[in-house]
Amino acid sequence: MSWAEHAPDVYKAMIRLDSVARRGLDPKLYELVKIRASQLNHCAFCLDMHTKDALAAGESVERVVQLSAWQESRHFYTEKELAAIELTEAVTVLTEGFVPDEVYARAAEHFEEAELAQLVAAITVINAWNRFGVTFRMTPGHYRPGQHR
Repeated sequence: MSWAEHAPDVYKAMIRLDSVARRGLDPKLYELVKIRASQLNHCAFCLDMHTKDALAAGESVERVVQLSAWQESRHFYTEKELAAIELTEAVTVLTEGFVPDEVYARAAEHFEEAELAQLVAAITVINAWNRFGVTFRMTPGHYRPGQHR
């Protein structure tokens, strides 16, 4: 189903939310967060989109490829990026019901409060996009950087 066609106001609201959630965040970090959440949520459409956007923004192929194994590939990322990736996992996979205090504290060491709030907003937004993509079986492979969803 083309959900955006049938719920255009929701789609437009998501676009606006996505736009404001990214404010103040490094574009490469923002794409890493989107890719990692999309990996965890098995959203092929969003993986296609955000890996292409990351590469277009100057991210290296190596760092994009290693992201699914970031714990074993920590040397590819800064401590700030690692804190964001770890927080992304904790917010995305809420199987324990909470984001662990130590994960949040590590992120808070690297991000000022306003930036941390934006980061959590960005993680939340990509999780919402993933739910649309997975539920409606959006097909990957056709996205080109600079296009809207």
